[in-house]
Amino acid sequence: MDTKIGHTTWAIAEGYIPGWSNGPKPALESHETCCILNASDRDAHIRIHVYYEDRDPVGPYTLTVKAGRTRHLRFNELDDPEPIAKETPFASVISSDVPIVVQHTRLDSRQAENALMSTIAFGQG
Repeated sequence: MDTKIGHTTWAIAEGYIPGWSNGPKPALESHETCCILNASDRDAHIRIHVYYEDRDPVGPYTLTVKAGRTRHLRFNELDDPEPIAKETPFASVISSDVPIVVQHTRLDSRQAENALMSTIAFGQG
Protein backbone atom coordinates (compact mmCIF):
# COMPACT_ATOMS: atom_id res chain seq x y z
CA MET A 1 0.00 0.00 0.00
CA ASP A 2 1.39 3.38 -1.02
CA THR A 3 1.05 5.89 1.80
CA LYS A 4 1.60 9.43 0.53
CA ILE A 5 2.51 11.49 3.54
CA GLY A 6 5.13 14.16 3.92
CA HIS A 7 6.76 16.68 1.66
CA THR A 8 9.57 16.71 -0.88
CA THR A 9 11.52 19.62 0.68
CA TRP A 10 12.35 20.07 4.35
CA ALA A 11 14.35 22.73 6.20
CA ILE A 12 16.11 22.51 9.54
CA ALA A 13 17.10 26.06 10.40
CA GLU A 14 19.16 25.16 13.46
CA GLY A 15 22.15 22.88 13.74
CA TYR A 16 25.25 22.65 15.92
CA ILE A 17 27.61 19.76 16.64
CA PRO A 18 29.68 20.28 19.81
CA GLY A 19 33.39 19.59 19.56
CA TRP A 20 33.37 17.17 22.48
CA SER A 21 31.05 14.88 24.44
CA ASN A 22 30.69 13.53 27.95
CA GLY A 23 29.85 9.88 27.47
CA PRO A 24 30.77 6.73 25.56
CA LYS A 25 30.70 6.72 21.77
CA PRO A 26 28.60 6.24 19.80
CA ALA A 27 25.56 6.12 22.12
CA LEU A 28 26.25 9.33 24.06
CA GLU A 29 28.29 11.25 21.52
CA SER A 30 26.84 14.72 20.95
CA HIS A 31 25.09 14.77 17.59
CA GLU A 32 22.47 16.21 15.26
CA THR A 33 20.15 13.72 13.57
CA CYS A 34 17.56 13.91 10.85
CA CYS A 35 15.07 11.07 11.14
CA ILE A 36 13.58 10.34 7.71
CA LEU A 37 10.38 8.34 7.16
CA ASN A 38 9.63 7.05 3.66
CA ALA A 39 6.12 5.58 3.87
CA SER A 40 5.78 5.36 0.07
CA ASP A 41 6.20 2.31 -2.15
CA ARG A 42 9.18 3.90 -3.97
CA ASP A 43 12.74 4.41 -2.76
CA ALA A 44 13.45 8.02 -1.75
CA HIS A 45 16.59 9.58 -3.22
CA ILE A 46 17.66 12.22 -0.71
CA ARG A 47 19.89 15.27 -1.21
CA ILE A 48 21.08 17.38 1.72
CA HIS A 49 22.61 20.85 1.43
CA VAL A 50 24.21 22.44 4.49
CA TYR A 51 24.36 26.22 5.01
CA TYR A 52 26.77 28.15 7.24
CA GLU A 53 26.90 31.75 8.46
CA ASP A 54 30.32 32.54 7.04
CA ARG A 55 30.95 30.24 4.06
CA ASP A 56 29.35 28.84 0.94
CA PRO A 57 26.81 26.01 1.19
CA VAL A 58 28.08 22.42 1.03
CA GLY A 59 26.40 19.55 -0.77
CA PRO A 60 24.72 17.67 -1.94
CA TYR A 61 25.15 14.83 0.51
CA THR A 62 23.20 11.95 -1.01
CA LEU A 63 21.52 8.85 0.38
CA THR A 64 18.60 6.53 -0.30
CA VAL A 65 15.83 5.60 2.08
CA LYS A 66 14.19 2.40 0.89
CA ALA A 67 10.43 2.25 0.32
CA GLY A 68 8.48 1.68 3.52
CA ARG A 69 11.53 2.32 5.71
CA THR A 70 13.02 4.87 8.06
CA ARG A 71 16.57 6.16 8.42
CA HIS A 72 18.15 7.98 11.33
CA LEU A 73 21.06 9.92 9.90
CA ARG A 74 23.59 11.59 12.17
CA PHE A 75 24.99 14.74 10.59
CA ASN A 76 28.26 13.86 12.39
CA GLU A 77 28.59 10.90 10.00
CA LEU A 78 28.26 12.91 6.77
CA ASP A 79 31.64 13.19 5.08
CA ASP A 80 31.09 13.39 1.30
CA PRO A 81 31.63 16.01 -0.03
CA GLU A 82 33.12 17.06 3.36
CA PRO A 83 32.49 16.54 7.09
CA ILE A 84 30.05 18.90 8.80
CA ALA A 85 32.00 21.54 10.72
CA LYS A 86 31.92 21.08 14.51
CA GLU A 87 31.40 23.99 16.91
CA THR A 88 29.85 25.93 14.02
CA PRO A 89 26.17 26.87 13.59
CA PHE A 90 24.59 25.44 10.43
CA ALA A 91 21.22 24.85 8.76
CA SER A 92 20.15 22.25 6.24
CA VAL A 93 17.71 21.69 3.39
CA ILE A 94 16.67 18.11 2.68
CA SER A 95 15.13 17.29 -0.71
CA SER A 96 13.58 14.05 -1.92
CA ASP A 97 12.05 12.78 -5.15
CA VAL A 98 9.11 11.28 -3.19
CA PRO A 99 7.27 12.72 -0.16
CA ILE A 100 9.02 12.00 3.14
CA VAL A 101 8.69 13.12 6.77
CA VAL A 102 11.74 14.62 8.52
CA GLN A 103 12.25 15.07 12.25
CA HIS A 104 15.27 16.82 13.77
CA THR A 105 16.89 15.56 16.98
CA ARG A 106 19.90 16.78 18.95
CA LEU A 107 21.79 15.10 21.75
CA ASP A 108 24.09 17.47 23.63
CA SER A 109 26.23 15.48 26.05
CA ARG A 110 28.80 18.14 26.93
CA GLN A 111 27.52 17.95 30.51
CA ALA A 112 27.01 14.81 32.56
CA GLU A 113 23.27 15.69 32.55
CA ASN A 114 22.48 15.08 28.88
CA ALA A 115 20.02 17.22 26.94
CA LEU A 116 17.89 15.76 24.15
CA MET A 117 15.80 17.98 21.88
CA SER A 118 13.53 16.92 19.04
CA THR A 119 11.21 18.79 16.67
CA ILE A 120 9.57 18.31 13.30
CA ALA A 121 11.38 20.06 10.47
CA PHE A 122 9.62 22.60 8.22
CA GLY A 123 8.22 20.87 5.14
CA GLN A 124 6.76 22.00 1.86
CA GLY A 125 6.09 20.65 -1.60
